[in-house]
Amino acid sequence: MSRLDVFINRMVSQRACLNHAVDLTKGQPGPVFELGLGNGRTYHHMREIMPEREIYVFERAVASHPESTPPDEMLLLGDVHQTLPAALTRFGPTARLIHADLGGHDIGKNDAFARAISPLVEPLVASGGLMVSSDRMYFDHLTELPLPEEAVPGRCFIYRRA
Repeated sequence: MSRLDVFINRMVSQRACLNHAVDLTKGQPGPVFELGLGNGRTYHHMREIMPEREIYVFERAVASHPESTPPDEMLLLGDVHQTLPAALTRFGPTARLIHADLGGHDIGKNDAFARAISPLVEPLVASGGLMVSSDRMYFDHLTELPLPEEAVPGRCFIYRRA
């Protein structure tokens, strides 16, 4: 499979899973967390599909397209190893949806990062809340859900706290 096909599968799956997650969490309270901003395409899509939600973005340094940059008060800048624990202190276990597109080209590095942040992400997820990730995550108390029909297996994962 070409790298272009892999990228397209990731993007199609990401959109399908985020749209599905919005449907699954509709009407439930709690903020949304976007782990990583990149150029802001996913953040921009999330604003479009859930305009009523507060979407906080965790990023090391902002380098996004101006139309896809969150306001300063919605940015949590720094290394996620520090900002995720700080978010737990600030928000508690209230996140309705957390999204992470690790998206690197080194599968081993992505997996190591997913293993490192899983225990930092898990306590933030509210009861009934979801985690959508481009890579497999490692949770003790979140259950993997089936993907929506439009998603490509292995290109996105959805987890829920019971």
